[in-house]
Amino acid sequence: MAFTNLGDLPVLPQPESFALTAAYNEDTFPNKVNLGQGVYRDNNCQPWVLPSIREAEQTLHNQQVNHEYLPIAGHAQFLTKARDLLFSPAIASQDNITSIQAVAGTGANHLAAIFCARNLRPKNVFISDPTWDNHHLIWEIAAPNVTRKLYPYYDPCTRGLNFDGMLSELEKSAEENDVVILHACAHNPTGIDPTQDQWKKIADAVRRKKLIVIFDCAYQGFASGAADADAWAIRYFYTTLFTESSSSTGPAGMFVCQSLSKNFGLYGERIGALHLITPPLLPTQGAKAHLVRLVRAEISCPSLFGARLVHTVLDDTELVSKWHEDVKTMAHRIKGVRALLKSELETLGAQGDWGHIEQQIGMFSFTGLSSAQVQQLREKHHIYMLSNGRMSLSGLDEGNVAYVAQAIKDVL
Repeated sequence: MAFTNLGDLPVLPQPESFALTAAYNEDTFPNKVNLGQGVYRDNNCQPWVLPSIREAEQTLHNQQVNHEYLPIAGHAQFLTKARDLLFSPAIASQDNITSIQAVAGTGANHLAAIFCARNLRPKNVFISDPTWDNHHLIWEIAAPNVTRKLYPYYDPCTRGLNFDGMLSELEKSAEENDVVILHACAHNPTGIDPTQDQWKKIADAVRRKKLIVIFDCAYQGFASGAADADAWAIRYFYTTLFTESSSSTGPAGMFVCQSLSKNFGLYGERIGALHLITPPLLPTQGAKAHLVRLVRAEISCPSLFGARLVHTVLDDTELVSKWHEDVKTMAHRIKGVRALLKSELETLGAQGDWGHIEQQIGMFSFTGLSSAQVQQLREKHHIYMLSNGRMSLSGLDEGNVAYVAQAIKDVL
């Protein structure tokens, strides 16, 4: 629908997570709790700058670096190190991976969607039910001619993965050259990941049906505390689908949207990369040229400071070792508050089985609370979380977990 009078444009609602944070900030209740915002917080629920990043900041300050434009494709040394982290140096050195800097994971997803819609022209994109809400908006805006379809993911009965439903839907409905979006680790919002055996079955279906995979990887290292473990699915798909022996029977390509915002604590720097994997022996210059053209039209060139910080960390043996300890610290704290919350709920005798809180992984827990119960938590107890029941565990600490557990018991 076109509007000739701009005053007739309807007012659109804020994204829920941002509206929730705004409401939390306006709340004057002294014991309010923010379990909605997807950012890491320390043991006092305060922003935490990674020690490895603090050292990198000092290094850059001492170097008195300039602030010139980057090339359109981004910071080359940063991209090399980011690719090594994601794929491992042995895989990353292959010449069928094209990398370009993006505005965090969101920008990488947006570039992938536009590139697919313009050049690969899938009929459908399959998105997990549920998913990070921006996946839908990105494809709605960037690729309106591609039909968005859901594949089952969360089983509310078991509060686990509906793997059979997921695989069945892809087998039944996905057509050659369709896109399927997969979360590499720490699925948002459920915190539920496939097992390695399940990943292998998904990869087999992708290969047989020649589907285009877009991996969204936002939590490498932060999910489990081990960067290599969190990248297992991506590396397996690469090896299975894009070695010379398998490429003739596999898909046209695979994308990995890599965010360095969360696992480096660089939320405001918006640092990320998009990696396009093509079958071996095919020329890649054309694909890179089209990606560069899209970046030029959107942002002209990407941001510099965050890319320098990540490169400084990953390029220094001491700093990268400290970074691995930093992500372990974050992962360990999240695992700790998972155990605390489960223990408090069980001690209080809260209705139901709360084992899923510890079984899930990453920053989020899909609690199983209904939207009505979430609303009660907000209105009666000043506890803020998404209406679908997703809880950001970084908002919990030893000082408020008992209060949150009692509030949950109260609304059941």
